[in-house]
Amino acid sequence: MSDDLLSRITIDPGKRSGRPCIRGMRITVGDVLGWLASGMTEAEILADYDELEPDDLRAALLYAAHELDHPAVVAA
Repeated sequence: MSDDLLSRITIDPGKRSGRPCIRGMRITVGDVLGWLASGMTEAEILADYDELEPDDLRAALLYAAHELDHPAVVAA
């Protein structure tokens, strides 16, 4: 399931300065995260952006989780 979701995230150097986007659209993962962080519900986001699908929002969250899940680097 996670690979299916992550396949919705695309990176194109010519679109939104190479930021990760949802299915090739100009809506970035950061846009989705920002809307959720500001308190918008999934239903509100989907109503405002009819091109988005529920799995797009889950893909953005999963992508962000994967990007943050890396080993800590400790300076010696």
